[in-house]
Amino acid sequence: MSRADLLALTPDSLAALANRGLVKRATREVEADAGPTVTVGADGAVHGEYPDGTRTVLAPGAGLETATCGCPATGLCRHVIALVLAYQRRERSAPASAPRSGSTPGPAAVESPPAAGPVVDWSPGEFSDEDLETLVGARALTAARRALRAGCTARVRRASAADPVPSVELTACVVRFLVPHELGYVHTDATAGARDRVVPLAVWAFRAADERAPGVEEILLDVGGETTTAAGDSGLGPALALTEDILLDGVVHTGPTLAATVERVRRDLDAAGLRWPLLALETLDDQLSAYRERAARYRPERAADLIAELHARHRAVTTTTGHDASPRSRVLGTREAASTPLRRLRLTGLGCRVTASAPGRGDDQDPPESVAEVYLAHPDTGAVLVLRRGWKSGADDGLTGSDLGRKRASGLRVDLLASGDVVSESAVRSASRMVRFSASRVARSAATPFSDSWGALPETLLVRDLAEAARAMAALPPRLVRPRIEAEFVRAVRIGKVRAVGYHPGDQRLEAIVEDEAGTCATVAATYRSVCPGALDALAGALSGDRGQPRYLSGTLRRTQGGLVIDPLAVVADATMTVIDLAQGEGTGALQAAVAENWSGPVEEAVAGARLLLADAAHQGLRHLPPTFANRLTATERALTRVGLARAGGCVAQLTAALGTDSDSAVVAAWIDAQIRLSVTDECL
Repeated sequence: MSRADLLALTPDSLAALANRGLVKRATREVEADAGPTVTVGADGAVHGEYPDGTRTVLAPGAGLETATCGCPATGLCRHVIALVLAYQRRERSAPASAPRSGSTPGPAAVESPPAAGPVVDWSPGEFSDEDLETLVGARALTAARRALRAGCTARVRRASAADPVPSVELTACVVRFLVPHELGYVHTDATAGARDRVVPLAVWAFRAADERAPGVEEILLDVGGETTTAAGDSGLGPALALTEDILLDGVVHTGPTLAATVERVRRDLDAAGLRWPLLALETLDDQLSAYRERAARYRPERAADLIAELHARHRAVTTTTGHDASPRSRVLGTREAASTPLRRLRLTGLGCRVTASAPGRGDDQDPPESVAEVYLAHPDTGAVLVLRRGWKSGADDGLTGSDLGRKRASGLRVDLLASGDVVSESAVRSASRMVRFSASRVARSAATPFSDSWGALPETLLVRDLAEAARAMAALPPRLVRPRIEAEFVRAVRIGKVRAVGYHPGDQRLEAIVEDEAGTCATVAATYRSVCPGALDALAGALSGDRGQPRYLSGTLRRTQGGLVIDPLAVVADATMTVIDLAQGEGTGALQAAVAENWSGPVEEAVAGARLLLADAAHQGLRHLPPTFANRLTATERALTRVGLARAGGCVAQLTAALGTDSDSAVVAAWIDAQIRLSVTDECL
């Protein structure tokens, strides 16, 4: 009898289950007639005997991980892969009427199987819970059911011509079902321990997708969990009380004694599995610490946004209308694992961002720190992971970007990580898509130089249509209630043409206008930073064609005034990649001046002014505002109303009225209403 599961395995599937090196070696052996003699038993087991006496068996009804081999290798070996390839060639070369049992002295010289198989109309949701228990065991299935009750977010992708393998993207990993109707050939980048929990979740996600949107090729949905409709059930009560105290007293009046309260609230959020509010609280705590240390990273508007975010997430899951309530798993990150070990991780460098902190009090006790954030594309999940590493410097001006390029992070040079291809067997990914490579003698990480592989990135990472990218960003929920994902909008962009490159000396900003192949334009904007003195010169040279024809650009995308602005990270010109923050140079190059342009109109200016005013109120404290503050609020309300933002102006007016009362709760509620309204409005501009 024929083994349909083995015939369905493509070279890409085999590479996912093992690795590409083993597949290439096994392919060479089979093509050189050094492969095994294939025998198929009456029970469907495929036996292979190699010239050196090694025997390998592929049992029926199970995946390759259960194969047995006489060689000393651990895990999948080249003998198992070669036996699959030899069996495929045996079956494809045999006439339709020929018997499919017995032995064959060697593989026939026929063409290799195609890299991608035909699209099969099937759904992994067909697997029963009994099938899952047979695969992962009762204990792992029970753990998966607990995770299902907490709820999770899943992106379900059905088989298509572009990718005939159905898959589910969970928060920390991707599960791919490589062989139709066979549960033994499931691949995930999670480690063995996590694998047994995520495979059932992926199957249940397909069941939910089959019920809610049958036939839809790709859908993002929440699986399991419960929607909270009663006020106070978000689990954020202590965090909200903490932020209200900060609002009333002001950031300027917070002291070290607040740290104990923050730590207690942090532990409560962690114990409740509220991952996104926990990350927001930790960032707010960092902002408060930065103010006390007089560090440059403190921003009043950033602290105000973080306070509003916690309240926005609470409101999103406690709305009184059940159909309008947002799922906890998406808004609160319930039960998202703090970290998930990954295996066989293949990443592509998209560049690096270098930042520097000023000395904390101007003394030697807190020297400046230079931080490198390396952006790594993970094609299997369509996500960008961030590797962050900081270095203290004894010098007053710290380390520059070119200095950091020669430093090592996780044992690998930063410039090679940022521009090369990385393979790791020991990566750990956080819920927010931060990644680190753990030290291991057995599972090492390796990086190879730039291989010009950006063109093969999936559409979720490579932007070919700027207009479509802008529409997709506009359709997202507000930032205040989205999952807290690092590098959320870092993308590679296919460049059709560079229209112009120019420098604004007053703002120390280099701008360029780029087009995609359809003629849609985006603005590339980079501002001078002393920690990367050669960045603007390197960007201007790469975009102007000095280093070849610009083909790709990576950076952080944001919408403004109906268009896209890209904060650049790297440029690929011909076959050369330039990571601008790591470029050498002193910033002394001659840059062509750009035509003066007003980036902001009256609407943007009114919103920006209102946000700064509310941030100042949170900075000083709502209990400590001067008597003239009400006049500033009135002027801001009029400015917003004048440009057509009547609702935003109305929220500011309510705050003005609340300040005239003796109710702290009314003042806090009015400030939060106005801050959320203005934050969402600013995002929509």
